[in-house]
Amino acid sequence: MNKDKTKHYASLFEPDGNPGLKKALPMALQHVLAMIVGCVTPAIIIAGVGGLDAGDKVILVQAALFIAAVSTLIQLFPIGKHIGSGLPMILGVGFAYLPTIQAIADSYDIATILGSQLIAGVCAVIVGLFIKKLRIFFPPMITGIVIFTIGLSLYPTAINYMAGGVASKTYGSWQNWLVALITLSVVIFCNHYAKGTLKIASILAGIIVGYIISLFFGMVNFDAVGSASALQLPKPMYFGMKFEPSAIISLSVLFVINSIQAVGDFTATTVGGMDREPSDRELQGGIVAYGLSNILGSFVGGLPTATYSQNVGIVSITKVVNRMVFALAAIIILIGGFVPKFSALLTTIPQCVLGGATISVFATIAMTGLKLIFKAPMNFRNTSVVGLSVAIGMGITQASASLAQFPQWVTVIFGKSPVVLATISAILLNHILPDPDRNKK
Repeated sequence: MNKDKTKHYASLFEPDGNPGLKKALPMALQHVLAMIVGCVTPAIIIAGVGGLDAGDKVILVQAALFIAAVSTLIQLFPIGKHIGSGLPMILGVGFAYLPTIQAIADSYDIATILGSQLIAGVCAVIVGLFIKKLRIFFPPMITGIVIFTIGLSLYPTAINYMAGGVASKTYGSWQNWLVALITLSVVIFCNHYAKGTLKIASILAGIIVGYIISLFFGMVNFDAVGSASALQLPKPMYFGMKFEPSAIISLSVLFVINSIQAVGDFTATTVGGMDREPSDRELQGGIVAYGLSNILGSFVGGLPTATYSQNVGIVSITKVVNRMVFALAAIIILIGGFVPKFSALLTTIPQCVLGGATISVFATIAMTGLKLIFKAPMNFRNTSVVGLSVAIGMGITQASASLAQFPQWVTVIFGKSPVVLATISAILLNHILPDPDRNKK
């Protein structure tokens, strides 16, 4: 009897078994706090770019929470041998996709994002099946260039949001900048001076403080909360689905890259929390599940998901790897996805608050890319690969009018988001330019 009881109440530091609600709930809430803002913010931004009304914005945020929960559960509890890693991971809508899906929403609409996501999800499944052979094309330096470019390209989004949002009548007002800078200051303070949960939830802390201050400036409108229902299932195919070749290519390239990047998060989880490398089956199952969950997301209106590095960091710090903790976190997120009033409340966060909170996230993305880049020796050859790739990707995007004489699909793929062009340039240059270190070997 004692043996069964010991088995039932497992340790937080072992993958399987039930540690009990009293132990699991605080750890689960910590993971929810770390991911919730990052999950809904891209949906709010895309809703703004796509010109959605308040009701549709709520539905898009609701779908983001729903697909984050489902994606996490599929990873935690594998289906058969090839779907799901079985590792303690949290997934949610990824900032890495934001430059590309912003460009698609700006040129087309939400339906085109979801149609492209369907095809891109299939590409991710294929990458998962052949992950061992494809990793050779994405050494740390190439992945770093991509991530660094993503971070750089998101800075204008954050600055425009800090100013109040380009479409806002109060864009650039001192009130918007004051609230944004206070929000950013709280995030910085919590990141560098706080400890424990407050440090981990620094983005959330900044948003709460910024939100309270914005109330005094009359920046918050609760009309959407009042009109939202208390309980509602996600609406499959609500936004529809359209297929535009240029948008599909753009997002598919990004999905392939993110599939390779996910290997880093899987590895960081097992090394940091379990003192081992992930198995080939775990990597393959994890990436296949990532692709399939994004295919599912395209039908329910959930924007592209990715593994969350901030939650990987919590695993490395706490060593808590019990899957029931992460399942409980997913259930909490899922409940939020079924409550439109909760989703509506999240959409009332002023854009200046979101900008002040997320600029530090975008900076972290860029610096993560730099860290990966500098894993390679910065000789003349490698600096050429990095410099030229970033210059071509960022340069053409910032001067997209230079492609005015080309067909529209060229502008959509190469002129709207720097990620695709930087990635292609980096891969080609890395294989074309002679490597003196490789020759020595």
